[in-house]
Amino acid sequence: MRIVFMGTPASAAATLETLLGGPDEVVGVVTQPDRPAGRGQATMPSPVRRTAAAAGIPVLTPRKMKDPGLLEQLRGWRPDLVAVVAYGRILPQAILDLPPLGCVNVHYSLLPRYRGAAPMQWAILEGEAVTGVTTMRLVAEMDAGPILLAEEVAMEPDETAATLEARLVPVGARLLTATLEGVGSGSLTPRSQDPAGVTFAPMLTKEDGMIDWARAAPEIERRIRAFTPWPSAFSYWQGKRVKVHGATPAPAEEAQETDAPETVIAAYSPAVLARQVETPGTVVRAGADGITVATGAGALLITELQLEGRKRMAAEAFVRGAGLRAGMRFESPPS
Repeated sequence: MRIVFMGTPASAAATLETLLGGPDEVVGVVTQPDRPAGRGQATMPSPVRRTAAAAGIPVLTPRKMKDPGLLEQLRGWRPDLVAVVAYGRILPQAILDLPPLGCVNVHYSLLPRYRGAAPMQWAILEGEAVTGVTTMRLVAEMDAGPILLAEEVAMEPDETAATLEARLVPVGARLLTATLEGVGSGSLTPRSQDPAGVTFAPMLTKEDGMIDWARAAPEIERRIRAFTPWPSAFSYWQGKRVKVHGATPAPAEEAQETDAPETVIAAYSPAVLARQVETPGTVVRAGADGITVATGAGALLITELQLEGRKRMAAEAFVRGAGLRAGMRFESPPS
């Protein structure tokens, strides 16, 4: 088959590389325009554009999907099918109708759950034990098309968005290869999504990473993992933004002696927390194992963080440098 591939980030580039090693001919690639990136904000091509250029495949970078010129260029490539992986834009009906075998999308969830731009992050946020990858036919409604193939993947207890993506992308590439083979041979039977099972995974923003200490400790811990590497979970310490890179719900145990008793502010237990800590975000205990912070339900043990303008550090190093005192608080937003 003659395939047009649409995608933008590194996950899509990895899938494109898999397709380039397959039996179908990738006749053209569509990706988002070059954008500023990195500290210097130099204009950079997308990972998909770099992969296509290295393979000598023609690339389009349209700014508007309804540009008549784009449709004409796509027609000139004469695709049998369009494969879409994390392109980042909604395709107009004219493009959906162009290829004889339709447009096929790889989505990193088990549809109909988590339709939208951030399915991996939302699966972690919601504490799912199982997620997966789905291939589907694209229709005008977002992520609502008939399912072609799907494969379950079990979540790891310490799963982050980064580790989950690393595990799902190869599954998606393999599933897309099988989907193209099935669509080409006519052996796949699409099945409709169950409307009763639909949930959504809306796009994230930088401010979504701000920690609300009034949430329960397990929920905050999931948010930290879901927002790794982007947008990163953060709070404020004495007016400065601090990213939290590692944390776990604190065990419910009584006070114990430590190797560094001078760093102990208070020991966490539900009873101690109820008596001594009224405001979520208050530091309850700080020691060699980390910083225990009161939340809306339970406490969170922070093990790794990063103050703005500084490198990532273990919580113990932060304790030594920040002068923690009983009752000091992480704030969201700062007062």
